[in-house]
Amino acid sequence: MIAIVDYNMGNLASVKNAFDLLGEKVVVESDPEKLRSYDRIILPGVGAFGDAMEHLRDRGMDEAVREYAASGKYLLGICLGMQLLFESSEEFGVSEGLGLIQGRVVAFDTSRFSTPLKVPHMGWNRMFTKDHPLFEGLDEAHYLYFVHSYHALCTHERDSIGESVYGYRFTSAVAHENVMGIQPHPEKSHKNGLNILKNFINL
Repeated sequence: MIAIVDYNMGNLASVKNAFDLLGEKVVVESDPEKLRSYDRIILPGVGAFGDAMEHLRDRGMDEAVREYAASGKYLLGICLGMQLLFESSEEFGVSEGLGLIQGRVVAFDTSRFSTPLKVPHMGWNRMFTKDHPLFEGLDEAHYLYFVHSYHALCTHERDSIGESVYGYRFTSAVAHENVMGIQPHPEKSHKNGLNILKNFINL
């Protein structure tokens, strides 16, 4: 059984609909005490990093997610949910994250270019991936749908399993043992996104 973590900061319906299309039963779970009973969990997220962490703490979900990750069961963060896996974010000041993957979340550096990058990075873009079960059956470079203004910087290169280019290369997928995350929205990425979710189910 798979749970989608409900902490009032994610587009839960669209994520659940994607699993419905795959014929996989999922539960939208708001009780932190029940997380440990699931085989896999999804940590979604839309909005600001600091607000999301505050919602997680207020509901007791921050410690529940950390304990779940420590159990060795599989966890997938999506979009903001991926960013929350890191130690900190610079969005609207420095905020502490879940600390499940070493590194931090930073704004796109628009100062590198004579014509500034448009932020947020929004629309279809390619992800160049390493060999990982999450991307089984997908081309090495495949298109997915992105909407974000900040991106992750991994402390350890080995934790970065996917990169995309928006002005410059940035990490768009991460994995550290049983903890995984993708910056794009698989639920909005048609066949490629559904394949990633199917691979997560089959881990």
